[in-house]
Amino acid sequence: MSFFKKIFSSDKKETLDKGLEKTKSSFLYKLEKVVVGKTTVDAETLDHLEEVLVSSDVGVDTTLKIIDRIEVRVKSDKYVGLEELNQILKEEIAGLLSETDHGEAEDFTVPQSEYPHVIMVVGVNGAGKTTTIGKLAHQFKAKGLKVVLGAADTFRAAAIDQLVVWADRVGVPIIKQQMGSDPASVAFDALSAGLAQSADVVIIDTAGRLHNKINLMNELAKVKRVMDKVIPGAPHEVLLVLDGSTGQNAFQQAQQFTKATEVTSLAITKLDGTAKGGVVIGISDQLQIPVKYIGVGEAIQDLQVFNKYEFVDSFFNRS
Repeated sequence: MSFFKKIFSSDKKETLDKGLEKTKSSFLYKLEKVVVGKTTVDAETLDHLEEVLVSSDVGVDTTLKIIDRIEVRVKSDKYVGLEELNQILKEEIAGLLSETDHGEAEDFTVPQSEYPHVIMVVGVNGAGKTTTIGKLAHQFKAKGLKVVLGAADTFRAAAIDQLVVWADRVGVPIIKQQMGSDPASVAFDALSAGLAQSADVVIIDTAGRLHNKINLMNELAKVKRVMDKVIPGAPHEVLLVLDGSTGQNAFQQAQQFTKATEVTSLAITKLDGTAKGGVVIGISDQLQIPVKYIGVGEAIQDLQVFNKYEFVDSFFNRS
């Protein structure tokens, strides 16, 4: 398909290839074992391919979709070697990801408006939520946007302290209160500051726990109500941060958070330290929520806007 011929930024692509190294090395090794000695893609080959996809944390339901599509594609082929199967897989996985495309972002930008664009960030502690917020603030600021952070995850003092460190590192203002403060009060102050400072973006860190879903739902609903009173339509985006290295556990977390609040986009972190990068495909397909950002390294610039074609191309790249 022609979309794989697009020329990507060499620096970004190199970082992505390196970040997915563990995933693609494991996946391609298993895929080669499936095809070796085969002269056609038969039922046995498809069974083995299914095992490869599931073991790469693509997920059972998404894997079955991919297998069904491949079965249709190769039905009339007399021979499909590794390269041919690679290409078919690339095209079908990209096609699957396209079904959750709701206006794919190409850069770190936000819609222009008379009001600040408000992003509410949710996710469990340890998923990389605070780091993602810091890196987002850096990327937005690098684009010339004025950013304000709000430390509304008041359950842990460490969450507030970590966000302060990032705000200082990036050089953006942060609105905070004491540990145990009302998160909605922090959100109110942060959005008010964003308006007063003519900010382009306000990023609000929120609850990082799932031990009581009812409390979480009530807390997030209250935060959203308060935001809407300060800035119409806020939050304009609810970003769920997931740790890609946890594989299917990340999918379970995503299910829980989508039941607690309306999630509009996903950021999947720590893909560089795992062979479970296939979880990006499964989560996007099963939840029907677009993956907007991926974390492929520890450096501040290693948070990337997710591009499904770049991702799939890197997934199958042997270089």
